[in-house]
Amino acid sequence: QVDLVESGGGLVQAEDSLSLSCSVSGVPFKSVGLAWFRQAPGKEREFVAASAHFGGVTWYHNSVKGRFTISRDNAKNTLYLQMNSLKPEDTARYYCAKLSTYDENGNFSPKNVRFWGQGTQVTVSS
Repeated sequence: QVDLVESGGGLVQAEDSLSLSCSVSGVPFKSVGLAWFRQAPGKEREFVAASAHFGGVTWYHNSVKGRFTISRDNAKNTLYLQMNSLKPEDTARYYCAKLSTYDENGNFSPKNVRFWGQGTQVTVSS
């Protein structure tokens, strides 16, 4: 059974930093694409960042480029999202996801997702 469990969310102030983790099990971690999505109340679930299973290739949504960094630790079967310079508009529930397909242009959507975690809440106050 595939399992993705997020942790690290919380309440922070604007300009603060936060690191999210996703523990992955039930899949060959080194061979799967992984991603982070987020969803705020009343909004569609949107792509944040993705990590390919090869070559260290990553993709980011334009709104987080230069502020967020996605990484993975194969020894720990864990995906990370380092979030710096947080803004109130980053407030959302953040979901870890196993990808089924890649988009070479980085235009990921939920249609590219095979499995979801339950999410972890990130709230950024102004």
